[in-house]
Amino acid sequence: MNKAFVREAQGEDDEDEASAPALPRGLRNYMTPQGHQALRSELLHLLDTERPKVVEVVHWAASNGDRSENGDYLYGKKRLREIDRRIRYLTKRLDIAVVADPSLHHGNEQVFFGATVTVENERGQQRIVTIKGVDETEPLRGEVSWVSPIAQVLLKSRVGDEVVLHTPGGREVLEVLEVQYPKPNAA
Repeated sequence: MNKAFVREAQGEDDEDEASAPALPRGLRNYMTPQGHQALRSELLHLLDTERPKVVEVVHWAASNGDRSENGDYLYGKKRLREIDRRIRYLTKRLDIAVVADPSLHHGNEQVFFGATVTVENERGQQRIVTIKGVDETEPLRGEVSWVSPIAQVLLKSRVGDEVVLHTPGGREVLEVLEVQYPKPNAA
């Protein structure tokens, strides 16, 4: 049987979308300018550098003959599928992106997208979170998605407000202590 007519495993192309951060239907894909630039840079790197290198290796490996036992060919084709899947994903996410510059709110005490918020719970424990886009969060750095439960209760609150966060562990009251935004770039 000719391999050109063999279908790949069902759902293999949707693998990246399934593991992608969820974006509720109908909502915009807000991003900071830095997050948008990072995704755009990754897309351009894949298109201009990574993919051409892998295509060259696959072409070379294919010219060596028997492809069924050629590790360079098999790995290259698999890597090419991964790159193409990531390119499709990044293209879709960038197409629906809305870039929101948090520095426009510099000096404001109300919580909007891009704010770094210091909150304190009833036990006196403080936590600092930065509200960012779905595709740019790094939880280990205290960054949360704007669609996350904590961000949803914090959005539009002000310094001194108390908000109620419903967690799996129960209800938690948080007081907003401080709201910060990045300084505008002096251009």
